[in-house]
Amino acid sequence: MLDVVALLLIALAVGFWFVRTRFSYWTRRGINNVPGHFPVGNMEGYRKTKHFIDIVTPLYERFRDCGAPFAGFFLMLRPVVLILDLELAKQILIRDFANFEDRGMYHNERDDPLTGHLFRIDGPKWRPLRQKMSPTFSSAKMKYMFSTVCEVGVELGQVCGELADNAMCGILEISDLMGRYTSDVIGRCAFGVECNGLRNPEAEFAVMGRRAFAERRHCKLIDGFIESFPDLARMLRMCQIHQDITDFYVGIVRETVRQREEQGIVRNDFMNLLIEMKQRGELTLEEMAAQAFIFFAAGFDTSANTLSFALYELAKQPELQEKLRLEIDEALRLHQGEFTYESMQELRYMELVIAETLRKYPILPQLTRISRHLYAAKGDRHFYIEPGQMLLIPVYGIHHDPAVYPEPHKFIPERFLADQLAQRPTASWLPFGDGPRNCIGMRFGKMQTTIGLVNLLRSFHFSVCPRTETKIEFVKSNILLCPANGIYLKVQELSQVRR
Repeated sequence: MLDVVALLLIALAVGFWFVRTRFSYWTRRGINNVPGHFPVGNMEGYRKTKHFIDIVTPLYERFRDCGAPFAGFFLMLRPVVLILDLELAKQILIRDFANFEDRGMYHNERDDPLTGHLFRIDGPKWRPLRQKMSPTFSSAKMKYMFSTVCEVGVELGQVCGELADNAMCGILEISDLMGRYTSDVIGRCAFGVECNGLRNPEAEFAVMGRRAFAERRHCKLIDGFIESFPDLARMLRMCQIHQDITDFYVGIVRETVRQREEQGIVRNDFMNLLIEMKQRGELTLEEMAAQAFIFFAAGFDTSANTLSFALYELAKQPELQEKLRLEIDEALRLHQGEFTYESMQELRYMELVIAETLRKYPILPQLTRISRHLYAAKGDRHFYIEPGQMLLIPVYGIHHDPAVYPEPHKFIPERFLADQLAQRPTASWLPFGDGPRNCIGMRFGKMQTTIGLVNLLRSFHFSVCPRTETKIEFVKSNILLCPANGIYLKVQELSQVRR
């Protein structure tokens, strides 16, 4: 009995020493930090009362003017580097990319196959897969998929008009509608299936899409453990995605592959590239499903929320909305009333509006990387980053830094005119990341966002209403920026507004 008590006391003493040593890590190194507390570190309230940006942005604001290239914080028991210097961010993402190639995110291809996709995987698997998949997102492939996206965009305009006619005072919750639009787009382009989500909100594809982002398989503490210690979680064969969601997407891919191979169907789309890779022995069916899933994941919530945030800001500033509408009308006039791939590329003010939307609402509000080797930040040996250490670039904080963007909470598309762009550092706008591991689907995301805005603004006027929030609150449990209470706007046909 005494031996058991002694062992327990020793274990408690060792545990206490480990935790105390862990939480003194940054202080012992002389790096600015806020002390962490067991067991959450600096993540108190995360996913309950605070979004990730509510924790990281105040830390960035507190230390950004201290002259140091980075500060430290604690993701549970894990000491993480918080990047403060934009030149250092540029070096990490571009110049010294070879040392910071990995994101260090949880992935478990064996037990949780949908996590084995391009966004999450690291090491020797990532680079060849990126090279093989890049042709799918070239300008030529975007032009090919343009007409398919436009078909869904036209239907978006029709459904929006029908819903507005039937809604009280024409007030619509637009974020759900935008999600149904993007799920239909990606269903056609990535999975080769007609989803019908615009007409039927309860269509299985749209429902599964919402569930994939909204539902957590585990409680917040276990999720935090998986994200903080991905290697250990993988050893323990832990999973993040619900099994029925995995079965659904793997099943769609399996059936699509079967039909195309049996019937000799060849399409110039994302799924066809994956099938060719499978036939060459480069991908298994589960790996195909994972890549199709990240196409869906990267384009569904991200583009839907970008569309919603853009309409919200344009509704608050009708003069900007009208300026964009006039540009759309002029582009259509120059192309005999037809919206073409070439006319889309001529929408310069549209580019500014989308860029400013992503500046104010970066859907993925932080970037993570892992250092492979010992690294002296900007050549300063005091500010070293250890091998295997995670670092975080606070995209939301940078985008709202008044030293980089004066009056950051105002929506000003002209910030992205060429003369103003030239005055800002390279790494000051990061909604798609930067460098070799930037978002592979950037062109596709911009295209479906532009097509959605064109088909809405050419027919409807959007304005604020009593249900429109003065400031958007974000879903605390989602790592992305998603409106917590929806976005309500008044939608009117232009013919009614211009009478």
